[in-house]
Amino acid sequence: MLEMKRFSRFTSMFVMLALLLSAVGCSSSNNQQAAPQQAPAQQASSPVELYVLAAASLTDVMKELTPLYESTHPDQKLVISYGSSGTLQQQIEQGAPADLFISAATKQMKELVEKGLIDAKNTADLVTNRLVLIIPKDSQAQVHAFADLQKPAIEKIAIGQPESVPAGTYAKQSLTNLGIWDALQPKFIFTKDVRQVLTYVETGNVDAGIVYQTDAASSDNVKIAAVADEKTHSPIVYPIGITTNSKHAKEAQTLYSWLQEPEAKAIFTKYGFETAVKNE
Repeated sequence: MLEMKRFSRFTSMFVMLALLLSAVGCSSSNNQQAAPQQAPAQQASSPVELYVLAAASLTDVMKELTPLYESTHPDQKLVISYGSSGTLQQQIEQGAPADLFISAATKQMKELVEKGLIDAKNTADLVTNRLVLIIPKDSQAQVHAFADLQKPAIEKIAIGQPESVPAGTYAKQSLTNLGIWDALQPKFIFTKDVRQVLTYVETGNVDAGIVYQTDAASSDNVKIAAVADEKTHSPIVYPIGITTNSKHAKEAQTLYSWLQEPEAKAIFTKYGFETAVKNE
């Protein structure tokens, strides 16, 4: 009889222990099932990077336009490379990352369109400019016209390399039409882009240089001696185009359109550019 009572107690204790372990297991299982229901913290996506290749003469205006655009398009970040239009054209041809191209001449844009690297439907004339002759601000040289570059006092003249720098191309056209290109050959210092011309004149390394009106306006260390007659050179037009291999065509289209809107045009005008007539 005593053994029966002990067996009964043992059985009761075993049952209670089993029930306790079962309850603990259920609680743990419920917690594990509830965890996945909690929404994971969302991470902010990185902005899309748009690669813009722009003519060197656009450096100042693009530095103001960039933060203005990004402030209203926080999902985009502009990565801009500056250089001569010819050099930038070569970079696009060689496969460098590029979503938009802004050239200082139509020649480079047309060639990229012909090679299928820019769609003609996604091009437009953006702004125009003027060609000017500049000398150091403290220069005492009597230079009031391009013909004065022939004077003995003018020993060095900086211009962009005509084969790759549009400003140099326009300068060659103008000086050739004035009949003084050949005579000035010994005086020329050729540069990689128009901004280098400006730097050479600012520092007094040359006696004169030929740049765009907007370049001259950006410096307090040079003065304009003469403005080229527009009949002596091709129209100075800055076309913009979207590359056909852009990885972000939608965003590139947004920037392309924005740069042609009144807000952007006002900034271009502020820096001395003139609005181009839109292509029909």
